[in-house]
Amino acid sequence: MAGRVRHPIDIRSLERWLNKTVPEIETPLEVHQFGFGQSNPTYQLTTPSGDRYVLRKKPPGKLVSKTAHKVEREYRIIAALSTTDVPVPKAYCLCEDDSVIGTPFYIMEFLDGRIFEDPVIPNVLPDHRRAIWADAVRTLAKLHRVDPKSVGLEEFGRHTGFYNRQIETWKQICAAQAAVEDVDTKEQVGQLPFFEELMGFFSDEKGQPGDRGTLIHGDFKIDNLVFHKTEPRVIGILDWEMSTIGHPLSDFANLLTPYYTAFLDPARSTHLHPGFLPRATRGLPTREELTELYFSVLEPEAKNNEKSTSLELSLRDAEAVAETRRRELQWAQAFSIFRLAAICQGIAARLARRQASSEQAKRHGDARTLFAEFAWELAQSSKGVEVKSKL
Repeated sequence: MAGRVRHPIDIRSLERWLNKTVPEIETPLEVHQFGFGQSNPTYQLTTPSGDRYVLRKKPPGKLVSKTAHKVEREYRIIAALSTTDVPVPKAYCLCEDDSVIGTPFYIMEFLDGRIFEDPVIPNVLPDHRRAIWADAVRTLAKLHRVDPKSVGLEEFGRHTGFYNRQIETWKQICAAQAAVEDVDTKEQVGQLPFFEELMGFFSDEKGQPGDRGTLIHGDFKIDNLVFHKTEPRVIGILDWEMSTIGHPLSDFANLLTPYYTAFLDPARSTHLHPGFLPRATRGLPTREELTELYFSVLEPEAKNNEKSTSLELSLRDAEAVAETRRRELQWAQAFSIFRLAAICQGIAARLARRQASSEQAKRHGDARTLFAEFAWELAQSSKGVEVKSKL
């Protein structure tokens, strides 16, 4: 997976710093760069004895966003979670001195395992596929049940108002993207369908999922996990750049997205996962099975408490809890699909400025309408409104 170095670094300077700061990492180093890590350049370091490590650094030059490329945050949460049952690479060191290799960086353990780019998990036995997805969900639930204060991360983010902040951020982003004019036709990209309706729906705090104030990954999905080489078991979570304190359903909805986008019209979008259609892939768990597993790991005490009450009370409480979970997860999924629409709108804006030109980029940009319409259907569904569902 690691090849030529596309973003050169001063290897000799790095080696001198390591000799003083982390002598357990032997030098001289053989350095290659991974194909992933577009946001933060990522390198494989190999020692003379064959030990391997991973270095992640901020990109060179002036950064457009002050909130992106936070390798310091990545290091902080990986180091903090090492004391929990959440599988993360071992964090060795953080260097915030630009003079060493040009930008801040950190070094972590190299995990020798499997990364599945396709969430349908092809080329494995059905039972293995089911177990892989199940452990991904268990791993996410383990993260969400960590008390930020218990690992020194109580100030890693705000404990309330997560979705309100997300809504305001994306409202501003979408307004700016909609106003972008095509360099030739002068036509604006235009706002997403049902944008005002979606903003009204999401902004209504009575319908929002209640604040949880848990640690979240920010981009939790199958291809950000490293699995054991032969066992269906997660050995590490990667790419923590967007991690913060927020709402756990944002992560869970992100993970379940292929189960929803599978139902979109294949003639209009490249964001499809047909392998997730019912009975299309043997061994793939259902959304309902994964949801039950997630909450059983996240809230084992609640499950035990239900067993200790009377049958009538248990059934009534279970139905109320199940309905709340269904509504909140549908809300979170609607917001997740809306974000996809906004991201596609951003691609359309770059196309209008001629900053993106590939045919794939054009299809992604065209998909914004499809995703926005689907987000509105999910929003309506979460309120119990009868709509023609694609689900």
